[in-house]
Amino acid sequence: MNHDSYPDTYIRGILNTVKTVAMVGFSPNAVRPSYFVFKYLTERGFKVIPINPGHAGKEFLGQTCYASLAEVPEPIDMVDIFRAPQFVTPVVEEALKLTPKPRVIWMQLTIRNDEAAALAEAAGLKVVMDRCPKIEYGRLSSEISWMGINSRTLSNKRAQNLGGGFQRMGLGEAGEKKND
Repeated sequence: MNHDSYPDTYIRGILNTVKTVAMVGFSPNAVRPSYFVFKYLTERGFKVIPINPGHAGKEFLGQTCYASLAEVPEPIDMVDIFRAPQFVTPVVEEALKLTPKPRVIWMQLTIRNDEAAALAEAAGLKVVMDRCPKIEYGRLSSEISWMGINSRTLSNKRAQNLGGGFQRMGLGEAGEKKND
């Protein structure tokens, strides 16, 4: 696959089907990007499991933090990696040992490792590099708010407020609701 650009249907397909995300490189510091993405995806209905050996056993937004992917006691749909490119291959190798295997390896903004991507794809996993699921979710859901203002997708449909002050819109074509 060409990892220089992704069709919206590819990204939308991933975000519409994953439910459980393991976030490798999670930080409990509220001003770090990994914490913000963790909180955002959790508020959108994803189960996000923090992975950070320095905080293993602690809880964040109701989720227990684990030291490694191997310690997570449930199936993982997607591994979201907040680690430098040189540390991605070992994360992918660990993910490939899980039973069942995750369906997606997602590398955050500025993170690209073509060797790790090829390894994951050879095992049948989908791969996204140098993208943020928070940004892609906001863009594809037509979410227009302070957290998704630059979504490049505008709609004349009224935003749905489902409580708590956050807009939770689906990832179907603009204006369609996400089916659970």
